[in-house]
Amino acid sequence: MAASDATQHASRTVLVTGGSAGIGRAVIERLLQDGYDVVNFDLKAPVECLPGETHITVDLGDVDATRQAAAALTAERDILRLVNNAGTVRPALLEDATPDDLAFVMALNIQTPMVLMQALLPGMRRSQFGRVVNISSRAALGKTERTVYAATKAGLLGMTRTWALEMGGDGITVNAIGPGPIATELFERVNPPGAPQTEKIRASIPVRRMGTPADVAHGVASFLDDRAGFITGQVLYVCGGMTVGLGNAA
Repeated sequence: MAASDATQHASRTVLVTGGSAGIGRAVIERLLQDGYDVVNFDLKAPVECLPGETHITVDLGDVDATRQAAAALTAERDILRLVNNAGTVRPALLEDATPDDLAFVMALNIQTPMVLMQALLPGMRRSQFGRVVNISSRAALGKTERTVYAATKAGLLGMTRTWALEMGGDGITVNAIGPGPIATELFERVNPPGAPQTEKIRASIPVRRMGTPADVAHGVASFLDDRAGFITGQVLYVCGGMTVGLGNAA
């Protein structure tokens, strides 16, 4: 058995950022069902830690705190799978966006994935195996009032492709998910079920329903699989078909 094959079976821990709610929570639930152990880096604790989940309180917008948490984790466990899910948004038209908005959103959406990848890369290279999934957004294709957010999510796609090229020879795959309109708690606070604007969004989706966090989690789980070793540098839009046509609802 090759060294990489042995490692795949020996290490079943996934690091997920922002896993206490929303899409991140669904990802953790799915990965636990698939037999992984999961470490959840999130400033906020989940309502309840699930069997197989370890929550570690980390301010992911703080570089030093993120590096320290990653160093402590990798000293204890082999972390060969990473889901960069944590993110934030500050909606604004271009004329209202500020440098402070850009710095704030960049810190979590771009800087944190880079810092964590740097921390985990040596172990992945030693093992000649790794699976990385970056959660981008359909907004990377363009969306009104998202100058800052779209820039960071598009930047994450550029990082995904670059890392795939740099790390492919080490058995490390790097892919991205681009969620479209997903019915998270945050989304539904802004777009209540049954409201006219919500129905307009739903009608614009080719499959005629909102996405669920579990839909995104399924894509993540697929990329993390041991058998996904020939898929890298790709973006999977989990959007109900919206990226096929036109629309600005998601």
